[in-house]
Amino acid sequence: MMDTKKQSALFHCSLDENLEKVKKELGNSTDLVTRQVRLKAVDQIVVGILYTEGLVDKNMISSLMESLMLHAKKAHIPAEAECEERSLILMKDFLLTIGGVEEVYDFDHLYDAILTGDTVILVDGYSNGFIANTKQWEDRGVQETSVQTVVRGSREAFSENLRTNTALVRRRINNRNLWLETVQIGDMTQTKVAMMYIKGVVQDSVVAEVKERLGKIEIDGILESGNIEEMIQDHTFTPFPTIYNTERPDSVAAGLLEGRVAILVDGTPIVLLVPAVFVQFFQSPEDYYMRADFGILRILRFISFFIALLGPSIYVAITTFHQEMLQTNLLMSIAAQREGVPFPAAVEALLMEFTFEMLREAGVRMPRAVGSAISIVGALVLGEAAVQAGLVSPATVIVVSITAITSFVFPSFSMSIPIRLLRFGLIALAASFGFIGIFVGMIALCIHLCTLRSFGVPYMAPLAPVNLSDQKDTLLRIPIWMMHTRPHFLRQKNSVRERKSKI
Repeated sequence: MMDTKKQSALFHCSLDENLEKVKKELGNSTDLVTRQVRLKAVDQIVVGILYTEGLVDKNMISSLMESLMLHAKKAHIPAEAECEERSLILMKDFLLTIGGVEEVYDFDHLYDAILTGDTVILVDGYSNGFIANTKQWEDRGVQETSVQTVVRGSREAFSENLRTNTALVRRRINNRNLWLETVQIGDMTQTKVAMMYIKGVVQDSVVAEVKERLGKIEIDGILESGNIEEMIQDHTFTPFPTIYNTERPDSVAAGLLEGRVAILVDGTPIVLLVPAVFVQFFQSPEDYYMRADFGILRILRFISFFIALLGPSIYVAITTFHQEMLQTNLLMSIAAQREGVPFPAAVEALLMEFTFEMLREAGVRMPRAVGSAISIVGALVLGEAAVQAGLVSPATVIVVSITAITSFVFPSFSMSIPIRLLRFGLIALAASFGFIGIFVGMIALCIHLCTLRSFGVPYMAPLAPVNLSDQKDTLLRIPIWMMHTRPHFLRQKNSVRERKSKI
């Protein structure tokens, strides 16, 4: 037996009452379109059409109206006021020729349909209705990626349309085992979140864990995939990203083929990939599109990581505590440059780091046409002015400039953020304890990295724990014809990537 709350959510048999209730519940919104059509062939049947302007395809609406008006002449619909199942079947089969039609029985589903771009058809005298799939709205479309650019490879990037994004992935993986599951998250926004994985490759426990974490999210709204990322990550109090994000469809396809799960959120071009490991953030898509010997550039990224992280702190430690490590001529040159500078080396480094960070942030926030010019010119002008004013030494400007350049080498922007944060802490340790402080800080950092996990996978895999078979795609990349297996640390069901070549 139905309770009162559920009973009150059902449709009335009166079309006028249903339309009035919908208008009242939606606050008489001006973008809500309601139309009543009296079918000429059977004047006793009145149909109400409801949709949200701007979220529907007007051509499909016209086709729907034409279907109702013209095909009604060929179908006999009983005129009883009572709700009859046979009459509704006739309406669905003969009157509604548009694809994607389903029945609706209550107002909750009606509101969801209208607000997501569907068209609702109500019939006077019946307590049932129909939902026609007429979704279409203006979007950015598929454009070239602006963040993760490559020299060779696909230029396509995800858009804000969920169905467009899933189609971009399916174009690259044309396999029936590529499964897609969609849920709605957010009490107010009802944001669609899709989960894609390859059945038979991905570990079932990873899929179950992703489903469980998504199901536990209780929030009023999801506006970007970053909201999902922050809620489902394993470790909140860490500067390092434990979930990989990308806007490139080929990167997502490659992750799925390795046994990962992709999380796509409607309204954002950024897709999440789990599990994620540390070395993954140093891998670029073009590493796999060019010959294996070009993969030596990946070593350059790891070297840049240590320069960006330790460059200023090593400079501060040497100039403050360990001058004997420098050649005499170099030491005399640095000492001459620092003559007249009122600040210690640590304050110089921190001052220049803060200045470069502000210029970098200003370049991002300013209009694109002038943002890059302002950041470059500002750095040159401020650096030169600071040296001439005697606030910093030229050596400090050189060290901080090299550090800033190396922080842009990483293919993933999310890895440069923790490096920029940790750099300040290491400068403070170097200013206080010299190289001993740097060593202690690096040991603590290594311990922290080794304790991190991403959906059950060690974050430092395959470096810690060491897996020799997975070293083929870590610091270097061996030729593709030698990469017979997928990464073992992901524990896939099917680890075979390539059988013995017949070439």
